[in-house]
Amino acid sequence: MGREGKIVLLLAGNVMTGRGIDQILMHPAAGVLHEPLVRNALEYVQLAEAVNGPIALGAEAAYIWGDALAEIDSARADLFIVNLATAITSDGAPWPAKAVHYRMNPHNIDCLHAAGIDACTLANNHVLDWDRAGLHDTLQALRAGELRFAGAGVDSEEAWAPARLPLSGHSQLLLFSFATSSSGVPSGWAAGSRRAGVALLPDLSVATATQLVEDILMRRGPEDRVVVSIHWGDHWALEVPQAHRDFAHRLIDSRAVDVVHGHSSHHVLPVEVYRGKLILYGCGDLINDCEGIAPHADLRSDVGCLYVVTLRSVNGRLDTLEVVPMQMRQFRLGFADAAAHDWIGRVFESDTALGEQPVRHGERRWRLRVPS
Repeated sequence: MGREGKIVLLLAGNVMTGRGIDQILMHPAAGVLHEPLVRNALEYVQLAEAVNGPIALGAEAAYIWGDALAEIDSARADLFIVNLATAITSDGAPWPAKAVHYRMNPHNIDCLHAAGIDACTLANNHVLDWDRAGLHDTLQALRAGELRFAGAGVDSEEAWAPARLPLSGHSQLLLFSFATSSSGVPSGWAAGSRRAGVALLPDLSVATATQLVEDILMRRGPEDRVVVSIHWGDHWALEVPQAHRDFAHRLIDSRAVDVVHGHSSHHVLPVEVYRGKLILYGCGDLINDCEGIAPHADLRSDVGCLYVVTLRSVNGRLDTLEVVPMQMRQFRLGFADAAAHDWIGRVFESDTALGEQPVRHGERRWRLRVPS
């Protein structure tokens, strides 16, 4: 355990190691794309180079993490969890009528190991980009790489089951991963009794929350902690929908859930501490290949964050939250510049209804401490 009486989790949002990122690594998959405007993944490399300069091909697995590696190491986290928003496959056909398809060659899975990732959530809008053949390859690659996962599986039983991650003593962290159609997940991706797919929520109603809570309570032990990871909402929207707030509150009110880990938007969103428990409504992209794409208004996908979450092991209440903004340059994470920090501050201040937000703490991080 990272600190006595505490559990330290390192959380991040979308890690999109497919498409252009895959192309600069040592074992790129075929670069052919089926997008309306871009036909080869190398074009995303060229777009990034036009903004920040040359990017060498054949990069080592650790390259993309850059300065984040030191921050990951200093967090001394018990577990590092990300939303893996790409298929890991060299096979499969692109999902029909879908505009964007991400994939990473299975031989590049070392880029996940390089950061010390323990578990990946898979219920998102890219894991079946290369159909069910690509999903089967993804599951096989993660198993072979000894990376735990939740949110997708060979059938509904596996897709809806949590990843069980050991903590100290006899306790575990149960990681659940779900998606909503509002994040762009096609309805045909839902896992079935004999069909591979993702854990797709039918809606965010009271009935759905009640059913989830009943399932979580059946699976968790008295000393276990629970993280519910949800891929939900628009990719480009700063306002946190009321439906997301209500659903997250219901999960916390149940006392079955300790952290709600939200993602989908390509940019970060404000946070909330509700009844002592942490809700991350949108963690944004940590790694993507969108460096050369013009921003959407003032919403930035080149600025992602590492969330160092310290919980009290006895009850899962939040002790501290540290947010470390990082910035993609040449497909490599570097420390965020002054303008990026200013933007992060405006995001946190954008919704006063969510209560106290992290404040600047030193040169490189933001911090939120919850009173005892």
